[in-house]
Amino acid sequence: MSDSPPSRALAPQRHETILARIESQGAILVSDIVQQFGVSHETARRDLKALALRGALDLTHGGAVRSAAVEPELASRSVRNTEAKARIGQRAAALVRDGMSVLLDAGSTTAAIAAMLGGRHGLTVITTSLPIARDLCRHDGFRVQITGGTINPGDEAAEGPEVAASLARFRIDIAFVSAGAVADDGSVTDFTPLGAETRGLMIAAARQGYFVVDSSKFGVRTPCRIVAQAAGLITDAPPPDAIAAGLAARGVPVILP
Repeated sequence: MSDSPPSRALAPQRHETILARIESQGAILVSDIVQQFGVSHETARRDLKALALRGALDLTHGGAVRSAAVEPELASRSVRNTEAKARIGQRAAALVRDGMSVLLDAGSTTAAIAAMLGGRHGLTVITTSLPIARDLCRHDGFRVQITGGTINPGDEAAEGPEVAASLARFRIDIAFVSAGAVADDGSVTDFTPLGAETRGLMIAAARQGYFVVDSSKFGVRTPCRIVAQAAGLITDAPPPDAIAAGLAARGVPVILP
């Protein structure tokens, strides 16, 4: 069977491929569709609009994400790549010293960090995560503070502008911040503008702010850049050369277990 030019792919074929991409990676950009199928930007946007009208996805600026859930719920993420996340948790926890003020973002990787903090003393932990706060408040000598915000039931965490207002009240020594993906150019990205903005503020609020991302997120595309200068990116495996070069160009060291 001969390969036909990508521009001749019929709309149903494009739609099937677009939905498969979103299912596996969480998001797709208009430019991805243009490049893959050789169609115009207008055609790509029409494809996404048609799928959005079916309720198959949610439109974003410049692309689309999974419908409604946007990002897999915490319960689903918690059972994926558990060994990698445990290695990240151990490496990140090694950076924490007694008496520090520690900011933990919500997520399954930051939960792995929280699980490794039991041997520390005198920590103040600020978090958006209800499960992390529940677990750490049982440790003697830890002070645990939940940020303000509206609880997202999928993430079991606070979100919204109140999170940023809460961060301004704390002196934070070290922060561990989740992300949706690390793109091929080394940019760290997230699923929504609000998530990206909040995580950028978390990095900026700390004397040392680290992204914590397992290697399954390398090369995945999510639509919103996290604008922040991190002290490093903690992960479980060396990233591909292009991503490593992009991170280096941004001054973000890769920290491995």
